[in-house]
Amino acid sequence: MTAHSTLIDRHERRWIAISAALLASFAVLIGIAGFALGVQVPTLEQRVDPAKLNEDPVWSQPGVREIVPGRKYEVYIIAQTWMFVPREIVVPAGAKVTFYVTSRDIQHGFKVLDTDLNVQVIPGYVGKLSYTFKEPGEYKFICTEYCGLGHAAMAGVIKVVPPEEYQSSQ
Repeated sequence: MTAHSTLIDRHERRWIAISAALLASFAVLIGIAGFALGVQVPTLEQRVDPAKLNEDPVWSQPGVREIVPGRKYEVYIIAQTWMFVPREIVVPAGAKVTFYVTSRDIQHGFKVLDTDLNVQVIPGYVGKLSYTFKEPGEYKFICTEYCGLGHAAMAGVIKVVPPEEYQSSQ
């Protein structure tokens, strides 16, 4: 074995450099997506017993909760056989809305159309997503996991209204 045979071939060196450059660019893009663009990966926030949702003080009354008036809201949603509870949600435009979603029975999905909100809803776990609806309008949400014959009807709507209209309706 000579000293020359232990050196890396120039073609190998080129491919190693290309691979390293690709890895570095992927790392930079992930950083940009996560911090600059606010892209988020859904998290499983907590565990909950699906059989005892009606007894849980938080989950027995799903819906909108005002945390900071006009600026911050939490929405609790239960997915169950072929429906979401609640089916209609009203929030003010410009407020940060954090969704907590769980399933009462089987695996479902929760996707708000025309947004990046999408989470797999698993019984016993709570998915957490946050979003700020900047413009008033209606945003439909659907189940993205096939859950039986009524799957196509499993949908709801988020009504985003101007802040002054929201305050006057409360």
